[in-house]
Amino acid sequence: MLNVEKELQKFAKKVVRSAQSQLIQQGKRNTGKLFNSIDSRLDVSKSGYSFSLDFTLSDFKPDSYGDFVDKGVSGKQVKYNTPYTFRSKMPPREPILKWIKRRRIRQRDEQGRFTKTNFNSLAFLIQRSIFNKGIKPSLFFTKAFEKHFKGLDKELQEAYALDLEDFMEFTLNK
Repeated sequence: MLNVEKELQKFAKKVVRSAQSQLIQQGKRNTGKLFNSIDSRLDVSKSGYSFSLDFTLSDFKPDSYGDFVDKGVSGKQVKYNTPYTFRSKMPPREPILKWIKRRRIRQRDEQGRFTKTNFNSLAFLIQRSIFNKGIKPSLFFTKAFEKHFKGLDKELQEAYALDLEDFMEFTLNK
């Protein structure tokens, strides 16, 4: 099943590259951790007739940051079609503080001049906004997967046919 394996590896690479591209296009590449964590793993059984393809995002578990960015999180006021929600707990402040400093976000006065920024207050305001409004789904991975999954059926059929042809040729020659 060498051709099927190659086709699945090509599919996985396309999905990973496309998801990374979606992150860049949507402006979601901040530290690069999520971008660099998008990966796939293809496991082939010893017999060579069974395959398992897994994709990983972020910290390699469900309910991870990558999952939140892809599927979004419903807030207290704004609801998205997602399994995640902020109901009783605000998002953590520490990552927001780091994000503010990395992005060099500063407060301005009425004339548009920079003022002395209280980062904790600013982080709280952003934290409260996320709690109320949630995180809009970006679907960066979902779109990439669905786009390439559509053509996978035909490509796998062709690869399987080639593998079957090779198997029949090998068997008949013995």
